[in-house]
Amino acid sequence: MKENIIKTKSFKFALKVVEIYKFLIENKKEYVLSKQILRSGTSIGAMIYESEHAESKQDFIHKLAIAQKEANETKYWIELLSQSQFINRAIYDGLVTDIEEIQKIISSSIITSKKSLEKYRL
Repeated sequence: MKENIIKTKSFKFALKVVEIYKFLIENKKEYVLSKQILRSGTSIGAMIYESEHAESKQDFIHKLAIAQKEANETKYWIELLSQSQFINRAIYDGLVTDIEEIQKIISSSIITSKKSLEKYRL
């Protein structure tokens, strides 16, 4: 069976987010921003997993759109954590690289799905 790249990448990213959350709680004693990035960063993969069992093509697109919004929010929290010096440049660079790659894959999947949907409408 073919590997689902976005599913794998979003899950690995969620694991990194959990590690960042633990680091922020234990080492930085930061409880508010850490909870925000944990929620949005793990939600991306959850929505991608949920999209696998969408009820329709429109539902699939909708679930991916939610994942896209969560990815965008997560990028905001990463930026904020960096600018407020809770995470260093190396952690920031790694997280931003990952989230931007995930965003591109999600966006591409949405575009492809919308094009496929339009073919059936014609």
